[in-house]
Amino acid sequence: MDITIRASFLPHDDPEASLAFYRDVLGFEVRGDVGRGGTRRLTVGPAGQAETSVVLHPAGDDPELLLATPDLDSVFERLQARAEVIQEPIEQPYGIRDCAFLDPAGNMIRVQELR
Repeated sequence: MDITIRASFLPHDDPEASLAFYRDVLGFEVRGDVGRGGTRRLTVGPAGQAETSVVLHPAGDDPELLLATPDLDSVFERLQARAEVIQEPIEQPYGIRDCAFLDPAGNMIRVQELR
């Protein structure tokens, strides 16, 4: 299977502390900063790897792992027998074709088709 990590969604309860860690300690570049106060959604990622991001969202939202593949149907066929299907491959209204599964711990894994 040809799968890459596109984004990981991690909750935060202190956007300034999260930003300081990912930007100042890990050296990630800030790609997005939306919202105000504790409801900020931050997108960061390693420099030179624009295709990989970490999305830091307000605590209380569920964590999610976003993967990408050029062959969504093949990946879906392989995973549907081994993981709980949440969503079969569909074309989203915003132009992305994807599917979703739960891992054994109940975390959402969304797989997008690369075009």
